[in-house]
Amino acid sequence: MVAQQHPVDMPPAVTVLQLDTHFPRIAGDVGCAQSYALPMEVIRVPSATVQNVVSDRPDLIDIAPFEDALRQARGAIVVTSCGFLSYWQSHLQSLTSQVLICSALGALDRLVAHFTPDQLMIVTFDAAKLTAVHLGEQSAFQTSIVGLPPEHHLRAVIEGNTSGLDAGQAQAELVDLVQKHQTPAHRHILFECTNLPPYRAAVMAATGLPVTDIMSEIAGVHPNAVAPSWR
Repeated sequence: MVAQQHPVDMPPAVTVLQLDTHFPRIAGDVGCAQSYALPMEVIRVPSATVQNVVSDRPDLIDIAPFEDALRQARGAIVVTSCGFLSYWQSHLQSLTSQVLICSALGALDRLVAHFTPDQLMIVTFDAAKLTAVHLGEQSAFQTSIVGLPPEHHLRAVIEGNTSGLDAGQAQAELVDLVQKHQTPAHRHILFECTNLPPYRAAVMAATGLPVTDIMSEIAGVHPNAVAPSWR
């Protein structure tokens, strides 16, 4: 397939405020250019490591580097690469006129009209650190959370910031995890983690359930910005 060409001076449709990480970001990941049909840009946020941002005390995250990065962002839509920044949605949005999506967890405000906590599974990077504070007004959905176990390959790659991602292993482990936690009551899945969308299709096929994630949230604002496979 021939890569789509865009004018050199065409501004990005999406700016990703990315954590200070270097692990592989494959197609479907919010930080991968192949996830988009229009130009995107990545601004790596200094010192915003996984250890510093994935926290059960989001109020203690040093948000200043994200504020600086936001001021540099040129995209019509600005997103972050970590759903644990949901706590800062209102604050960061107040600093810009651009559309800001800090986290797919923001979709809860819409999903609550259709699903009860027992009908929704929230899949997160670290269940022990995703708290009611991250969920804001939808704190009742804390019972919906399922986290990647520490021994899972994808979690180890992200936490260790290593280059050896085996996408097949990551997908198989994620599908197995979701299936083990799926109940007859479940009607929908929400991925908090922005590194999970590459495996969305496999999870949907295995569970028969629709999935909302950061890429579908971007597509909800600007469908043409996202590559068809990830809308």
